[in-house]
Amino acid sequence: MKGLWTPAWIARHVLALVAVAGCLGLGWWQFSRASGGNTLSWGYTFEWPVFAGFFAFLWFREVQVARRPPQPPADDTPDATPAEPERLPGAPVSVGRPVRVAVQAPTPEDDPELAAYNDYLAWLAAHPGARPADYPRHQSKQSPAKK
Repeated sequence: MKGLWTPAWIARHVLALVAVAGCLGLGWWQFSRASGGNTLSWGYTFEWPVFAGFFAFLWFREVQVARRPPQPPADDTPDATPAEPERLPGAPVSVGRPVRVAVQAPTPEDDPELAAYNDYLAWLAAHPGARPADYPRHQSKQSPAKK
């Protein structure tokens, strides 16, 4: 509980109390306006206490999170496989954690289109002022009649 009385936490407690009190005060003000004949203020009369409850809920959750002791990180080493416990006859089957298998990405040599594209990009980098149509292996998509 000592951690909740640091200067930062005292500021949070004060801020929460000011927010809750401010919302309740605004709700009371809207009630006085509504009882004076302003019909629109009736909605705000019930809205401001909801805001106050929301601020109180946030403050409560922050205190609960701060009081919870930190959990040690789980050891997720892929090479340490736990031994499977023996299953009794008639006991339900449980599903364990799935195993992820690394898949190697295909190399550019395996994909001729990727290799041609990489060659094209290398040519463009080597010739900064060139246009894509200047590429020596450029295949025109125009019909022979338009050439």
